[in-house]
Amino acid sequence: MSQKNEQSVEFEPIPFYRPDVTEAEISEVVETLRSGWLTMGPKTRQFEEAFAERVGADNAIAVSSATAGLHLSLDAMNLEPGDEVLIPTITFASTGATVIHAGCTPVLVDCEVDTLNLDVEDAARKCGPRTKAIVPVHLAGHPCDMDAVQALATERGLRVMEDAAHAIPASYRGRMVGSMSDSTVFSFYATKNLTTGEGGMITTPDAELAERMRMRRLHGMSRDAWKRYSGGSWRYDVAYAGFKYNMTDMAASLGLVQLGRLDDLQRRRRTIVERYCAALADCAEVELPTSRPEVDHAWHLFVVRMRHERLKVHRDQVIEELNAAGIGTSVHFIPLHVHSFYREHFGYNEDSLPKATEQWERMISLPLYPGLEEREVDRVAATLKQVLERHRR
Repeated sequence: MSQKNEQSVEFEPIPFYRPDVTEAEISEVVETLRSGWLTMGPKTRQFEEAFAERVGADNAIAVSSATAGLHLSLDAMNLEPGDEVLIPTITFASTGATVIHAGCTPVLVDCEVDTLNLDVEDAARKCGPRTKAIVPVHLAGHPCDMDAVQALATERGLRVMEDAAHAIPASYRGRMVGSMSDSTVFSFYATKNLTTGEGGMITTPDAELAERMRMRRLHGMSRDAWKRYSGGSWRYDVAYAGFKYNMTDMAASLGLVQLGRLDDLQRRRRTIVERYCAALADCAEVELPTSRPEVDHAWHLFVVRMRHERLKVHRDQVIEELNAAGIGTSVHFIPLHVHSFYREHFGYNEDSLPKATEQWERMISLPLYPGLEEREVDRVAATLKQVLERHRR
């Protein structure tokens, strides 16, 4: 390779994410387009059945997004206005917003320092007479301590809804995420380990809860569109003021192929994680992500933390210099208690959840996706180390 070409490769931007879609996905979607059935229909049912089998769930309900799934799941649990729901503060906005849309009050819980997941001991301290549910979020794909979550739920009579937006195909003590709680909600957004572009899935062992969610995801009609337009009666009854949360067959077609490729995609993610860890192992300014021995990590994100005591600059400066070098990064997530809505409506401040406040200020998510090449992984790690060496104390 010429010096010019070497320089062009060196400075070619590495985005935070690239989609991994093959001709197989494209062909499956085209077949669906040609079938004449575009919205929720036979492909959606097929995807639901295949997904339930993959995670060991009794029931799977495909929806238009994980956000829709979180709201639908909480709504179907028939919680009362003013009921409190425990959620981690380190999570995406939708985890809190859907609790509010369900008429409940989110109670923010601090994080574990190693996994950054919900701290069950802090959750227990915040349980009160109105607390009716808990939402463990498997951040970055590392499963929460579900034994502790379930023990607290049993002791306090709480419903458990797992936010597994990052956690396909993770497992905890040999049990797949999606098979352990009252409900579990997955995301198939464009950046996720399995994508349908936009979309999500709810799993539950509760057949009655599943039926409520199926009915409520499509306007609360007693007969869904697939039955009405595939030879069934035109009559229907609106039994509930429901939502428009159904998945389309186009999205399900994409999901079916991605589901079949999931094991290969995960092997590639783990290879990249191992390469990052090896490359950064001698970098004292960086704390690498945790993976506890009892879990199978989904590795949706690779989150490193800056050791500020060893640096002369803040995390934000590191991000700026990485971006200037063509390395795409992100932060997952700015905790809910830091945002103006939660300060103004619920009285939180940065001192309310001290562990989360300290940890998020140190976090950087590095690129992680199956199409990331070895040379790109090496360049990301080398660039990060160069930036940190410049600012070492």
